[in-house]
Amino acid sequence: MSELDMPLEQDYGVLERGADTVTVRFTRQLAHPPSKVWRALTEAEHLASWFPTTIEGNLGTPDAPLQFGFREVDMPPMDGRALEFDPPKLLAFVWGDETLRFELTAHESGTLLDFTATFAEIGKAARDGAGWHVCLDQLGLGLAARALPFKPDERWRLVHPQYVTRFGPEASTEGPPQEWEDTYGPA
Repeated sequence: MSELDMPLEQDYGVLERGADTVTVRFTRQLAHPPSKVWRALTEAEHLASWFPTTIEGNLGTPDAPLQFGFREVDMPPMDGRALEFDPPKLLAFVWGDETLRFELTAHESGTLLDFTATFAEIGKAARDGAGWHVCLDQLGLGLAARALPFKPDERWRLVHPQYVTRFGPEASTEGPPQEWEDTYGPA
């Protein structure tokens, strides 16, 4: 079993409950300067290596409409909008029914990434937490110019049970969308 087979404890997201929202928070230490991480978050050619959709629209204009198209799964595009854009420190946007926020802080010889996904439905927290976990694993590998040692859907199947255990049954009532199962098989 390689170091990438089982995630490190500190790589798992944490569930935070608000009055009307749920947030899954990740903190990742990346061995690259904020400027390089920023490019990976905002430039199409870098997004393709880790983010689950394309991003059409202007991330740099608050309230600008955005559209997100899935690359591998036959799902309709999602709408969203730009929220915050402060290079190379802060990026936030609405992605379908979630608000995604990326905060970058220079730390030692790299970047501390604080990523949050906030949404209303507790039942999808384990599913989405596992999905963002895999995306952030891919981001780290892409920044290091390393090939993926796993298939993203297989990685999701590895970490998802951990999120079910960590977040509990209430946060685990929604599984993958049918389109995902049609592409990759049942979870």
